[in-house]
Amino acid sequence: MSGLNEGGTPAQADEIQQQDEGLAAPTSGDVGSGDAADAASVDVGDVAADYIEELLDICDLDGDLEIEDAHGRTTLTVSGGDLRLLSAPATVGALQELTRLAVQARSGGFARLTLDIGGSRDQRSRELGRLVDDAVAAFEQGRTAFPLEPMSSYERKVVHDLAAERGLGSHSEGEGPTRHIVLTPAA
Repeated sequence: MSGLNEGGTPAQADEIQQQDEGLAAPTSGDVGSGDAADAASVDVGDVAADYIEELLDICDLDGDLEIEDAHGRTTLTVSGGDLRLLSAPATVGALQELTRLAVQARSGGFARLTLDIGGSRDQRSRELGRLVDDAVAAFEQGRTAFPLEPMSSYERKVVHDLAAERGLGSHSEGEGPTRHIVLTPAA
């Protein structure tokens, strides 16, 4: 799966989906076969919700799903029930990538998808806010740069927004799995 990032091809996603017989992507009648005409008819939220519902059924977990489309990104929120098994940040990240690949396999195009399970995104946003607060304290002690650990593009966006709110500078460095943010004091 290391070769499949946001630039992966639909054919690669199809291969992975065919190999993963335990959790196949949904096959509803309104989901296309992957050509350009069908891609326009695919509802990212519905395909993602079907995929996550199937996962919840397999895990014998209850959850309510809410779909929100804004600014070209679909957010699928799963709440209710005991979702601790699935709400760890690494698990949510992995499930988000699998769900995105399932949607991509059906649509033939890249899908901008965010998955939030059991409030995991709010929890992670609070953790990232504490990191930005740590940077502010470090800058008050004379530090000139505060590099953060590598993180997903979604998390980097959250940090950039938090840094801007606090009047800090921020930029990303590195490539792929080592991409991270460096915070700097306000100019």
